[in-house]
Order: sequence, then C-alpha cells, then structure tokens
Amino acid sequence: MSKLKRILPAVTVIAILIAIWWLVVAVSHSAIFPTPWQVVMGTLELAQDGTLWGDIGASLMRVSLGFLLAVSIAVPLGLWMGWVKGAYSTLNPILQILRPISPIAWIPIAILWFGVGDASPIFLIFMSSVFPMVVQTTAGVHTIERRYLRAADNFGVSRYTLFTRVIIPAVLPQIIVGMRIGLGVAWLVVVAAEMIALRSGLGYLIIDSRNAGNRYDLVIGGMVVIGLIGLSLDGAMRLMEGLRIVRWRYAH
Repeated sequence: MSKLKRILPAVTVIAILIAIWWLVVAVSHSAIFPTPWQVVMGTLELAQDGTLWGDIGASLMRVSLGFLLAVSIAVPLGLWMGWVKGAYSTLNPILQILRPISPIAWIPIAILWFGVGDASPIFLIFMSSVFPMVVQTTAGVHTIERRYLRAADNFGVSRYTLFTRVIIPAVLPQIIVGMRIGLGVAWLVVVAAEMIALRSGLGYLIIDSRNAGNRYDLVIGGMVVIGLIGLSLDGAMRLMEGLRIVRWRYAH
C-alpha cells in the first residue's frame, strides 16, 4: 500500500499529461501529429514485426560495451588520482579540458577514426560516460574521513587491505553516483549517434520513421520507448545504492 502511495502522484501527473495531449490533438484536428492511441498502435506494430526489439537490442548492446569500457578505466583512474597527489595534479587539468566538450562534438572524429559502424557510438559512449565517473571517484577518495585511515594505520593493515577494506567501500557511494550520471549521458549519446551514423537502433528508428512517410506515431513511440528504458536503467543503478556494501559509510 505504501508503494502505491509513492507512485500514485507520478502516475496521476502522467495520466493528466496524456489527457492534455489527446485533447490538444483532437481540438487542433492535426493531420500529422498522432494521438496517444495512434502511438500505442504504431509501437505495437513495430513490436509485432520484430523491428522494435532489434533496435532496442542494438542500442543496449552499444551502451553496454561503451559503458563497461568506461567503468573499467574510470574507476581505477579515479582511485589513483584521488590517492596520489602527483597523478591528480598532472591529469586533472587534462581531464577538465576534455570534460566540457560535448559528446556530440566527437561524432565527426569518431566517424573519421572508426568509420560508420558500431565502433563509433561505442567510442562516443565511452567519451561521454568516462569523465563523470573519474570526477566522482576522485572526489570520493578526497572526501574519505581521516578517522578511517587513522584506524587502519593503527591496526597496521597493508596497502592492499587498506584499499579493499577501507578506501573502495568508502568511495563506492560516489562511484555509484558517477555510474548513474555516466549511464544517463551514455543513453542520450547513443540515440544521437544512431541518428547520424548508423542504420539500426532507436535513434535510427526515429529518424527513419520521420523520413519514411512522416510516421510521427513511430517517432513519438520511439521517444517513449527511449524514455522508459532510460527510467529502467536509472532504477537499476538506484537499486545498487541500496546495497549494504554501498551504504555502510553512512551507517550510524
């Protein structure tokens, strides 16, 4: 019952927005912009012929590869920069120069380096998600409470034990936040890249539906699917925040 109370406000707002959408289309007698029901029927059409599932799989595959590659590099690099002052002072200026560059700006370079294929969006996803994770991981190391380190030093623990039993668990909340931000940006970037450089995926589905007879029901349907998958990905990352190994730092 309590869970229903939590989701009821959001469901109510969504229902009101859908009703307004339907009313505006009906009053305006738009011949192009679809009603919510037309969007549902168009999306079901794509699901039944398998097109939707293929495009979803292609987008998720690219995001998974690029994001996991970013995690494998960003987390160790962030830990190193946070722990070693020399590494931070050397690499942080480079990081702060590259970080503000829009991932979309890398599209021409990605196509030049990797051509038109899966490698280009994977590279773009990597570039978009690696920086938030490096920044959050580095900040997490810098904000570790000194009492944890003093306690470990008093017990004479080794450097390996210090990292595995103190530093990494203490930094995990910040790492999860960085992963959550990076995954959200990665999902945005793959859709944009698929609109430009690929012939599969949800981004391509949207642009192809627009070009193939102004099928705006499929355009809106693709946008809704993108939003729902993004919500699911964010929810999965939030579940990780509830793990005991992540929450121990804040325990009383």
